[in-house]
Amino acid sequence: MLQSAKSTRIIRRVKTLNIYDLSLAQVSSMLKNGEISAYELTKASIERTKDIEPKLDSFLSITDELALAQAKAVDEKRASGEALSDIAGIPMAIKDNICTKGIKTTCASKMLENFVPPYNATVVDKLFEKGAVLVGKTNLDEFAMGGSTENSAFKPTRNPWDTSRVPGGSSGGSAASVAGRQVFYALGSDTGGSVREPASFTGIVGLKPTYGRISRYGLVAFGSSLDQIGIFSRDVEDCAMVLSHMAGKDRMDGTSVDVPVPDYAGELSGNVKGMKVGVPKELLGEGVNQDVKNAIVAALEKLKEQGVEWEEISMPNLKYSIETYYIIAPCEASSNLARYDGIRYGFRTGDFETLEELYKRTRSEGFGEEVKRRIMIGTYALSAGYYDAYYKKALKVRTLIKNDFMNAYEKYDAIITPTAPNTAYKLGEKIGDPLSMYMEDLCTIPVNMAGLPGLSIPCGLDSNGMPIGMQIIGKHFDEAGILRLAKAYENVSGFKNLKADI
Repeated sequence: MLQSAKSTRIIRRVKTLNIYDLSLAQVSSMLKNGEISAYELTKASIERTKDIEPKLDSFLSITDELALAQAKAVDEKRASGEALSDIAGIPMAIKDNICTKGIKTTCASKMLENFVPPYNATVVDKLFEKGAVLVGKTNLDEFAMGGSTENSAFKPTRNPWDTSRVPGGSSGGSAASVAGRQVFYALGSDTGGSVREPASFTGIVGLKPTYGRISRYGLVAFGSSLDQIGIFSRDVEDCAMVLSHMAGKDRMDGTSVDVPVPDYAGELSGNVKGMKVGVPKELLGEGVNQDVKNAIVAALEKLKEQGVEWEEISMPNLKYSIETYYIIAPCEASSNLARYDGIRYGFRTGDFETLEELYKRTRSEGFGEEVKRRIMIGTYALSAGYYDAYYKKALKVRTLIKNDFMNAYEKYDAIITPTAPNTAYKLGEKIGDPLSMYMEDLCTIPVNMAGLPGLSIPCGLDSNGMPIGMQIIGKHFDEAGILRLAKAYENVSGFKNLKADI
C-alpha cells in the first residue's frame, strides 16, 4: 500500500490535472514519468465511475477489488525497474459478452445472468499480460442484438451528452463509459455496427478491425461470420495503441489470420497527401439527416486541404445491405443460440413436466423480445422450404456487396460515409419500431458483410448539440491506413476535444 501522505499528494494532483479529461497516451506518459501511480489513477477512475454511474448505467458489474490489485501489481513492477507496456496501469472496461475468468459474463440476458466463465477471452489475456486494469463489465443489448442498449434484460444505458437519449448499441455501455470519462478505453463487439454507431452517438472514436485481425475466442457468438471485437477510445492515437496489443493470429480461433501487425501508433504521422477517397452516393442521400450530410461534406473538405482527393462514386449493391444482413445475421444467431436449452448451462425454468416443455419454457422466459424475434426470423429462413429462397440468396447478395468494395479499392485508398444516418435519438423513441432502429445500421452493415475495417471519428454536432460521426472504411487489414487518415482529419478538425458535460 502506498504511504498515505504520498497518496494524498497524488490524488490532489490528479484532480488538479482533470485526469478524467486526459487521453490514454497522456496518462501513459505521466505513469512512466512517475507523476502519478497506477493505484491512485485506478482509485480515481473507480470513484468517478461510481459517482456518475447512476446517471449513465454504463456498467453491469464493477470489479473494483480486481482493478486495485492489478494497479498495485503494475506499480510494484515499475518500482522494480521492469519494462512495462504503454497501457500498463490504465483503467479500461469490457463489454459483458466477452468472457472474463471468474467474473460474470451475462450478455445482458436473463439466460446467462449468473454465468461465470472458467476462462478469459484471448483479447482479455492479451491486455492483462500488458498490465491493463479492468474497472468493470459494461451493459449491452441482450446478446448484442440491438442498436440502442435498451434491449438489455437489466437496464438501459444513457448517453453522456444527453441522458434522455440512447448511447447507441449494442455496445452502448462501453461507449458511455469512455464518453462519460469513467475509463480511458473500452472493448466492444461489432456485428453490424455495434462499435461504430455508439461511438458516433457519443462523440468518441470506435474501430471495427478487419474480420480475422483480432481473435474472437471468448466472444459469445451472435453472428459468427460477422462478429468482431472492437475498440472505443477518446482519440485516434489511443485506439492505435490498444489495437497494437490486441491484434494477431490466435491458435484458439480458426478465423484469425496470420498477417503482420504494424506499429499502428508509430505510423499515424504518415503523409496522407495524394490519398484517394470514394464517397458512395447511396449512403449520403435519402434517409440521411441534413446535419449529418453537411458535417460529412465539411469533413471531406478538411481532408482535401490535407491533400486528400475525394469524389462521389456509386456502389449500387449497398442498398441491399439491410435486407441481406437481417437474413444472414438472424440465421447465424438462430444456430448459435440453440445451445441455450436449459440443460448444459445458463437459465433453466422451474416450471416443466416434459423435456419439450423444459426447452420451450426456458427459452421463452430466458430470452428477451428482440432476441426471440431474431431467432424466429433465422429459424424460418433456414427451414427446408425457405433456405434457397432466403439464406442462399442472401449469401449471393453478400458477395455482390463485397465486390462493390473490391471494385472501388482498385481506384480508391478508402471509402468515407456517415457512421449513422442520424444522431442519438430519445430513449423509448424507437424501441417499439424495430424496423426504424434497424435502418440506423444503413452505413455500418456493409462493412461487416465485406469483412473490412471501419472506424468512426467525431466530425461535428447537430442542431441539438449531439455528436455526428464520420466512418472511414479501409481495405482488408489496412487498419494503419484508416487510422492515419483519421489522425490527419483529427489534427485539423477542431473536434478532437469534444466532451460530454457530465
